[in-house]
Amino acid sequence: MKTAEKLAAGWLLTLGFMFLTLSVSAVLEKNSMLKPIPKGDADQVQEFVNDDARYFLETTARQGLIFGIPTIVLGGWLSLAMYRQNKHEQKALQQQVSDRLQSVFYQMLQENHGRVTLLGFAMHSQLPAAAARQYLDEKAKEFNANFQVNEEGGVSYHFDI
Repeated sequence: MKTAEKLAAGWLLTLGFMFLTLSVSAVLEKNSMLKPIPKGDADQVQEFVNDDARYFLETTARQGLIFGIPTIVLGGWLSLAMYRQNKHEQKALQQQVSDRLQSVFYQMLQENHGRVTLLGFAMHSQLPAAAARQYLDEKAKEFNANFQVNEEGGVSYHFDI
């Protein structure tokens, strides 16, 4: 469904741009057609206006605006709606991840009586070591945890329960 919406928005924006370009082109051509082309003396210049071509260009310009503006607006609206929906889905996904990490963190605190190791948290949460360390450091600052370093250099966090 997302692919169809993206294609529809892209086609609407492209089609609207084409209509508006056609309209601008017709207006510019009409304006250049109405300029006099001097040949020789000013007295000898006769103005000849092709009314059929002028009418055709005016109609083309009007139709380009009539079809171009709503098409651009609809394509823009569809694109904006997809952008907002994507942001909302990303925010919901981040909230789910945050809730899952918080649940794993509190579960480990209860099971280990307030002691959490980096390796244990990374294994339970299935996070990379750097992300697990960052999360635990944030929680340690938030809850004023103590750190202990063992002989192998492993860090354990001690939270008061």
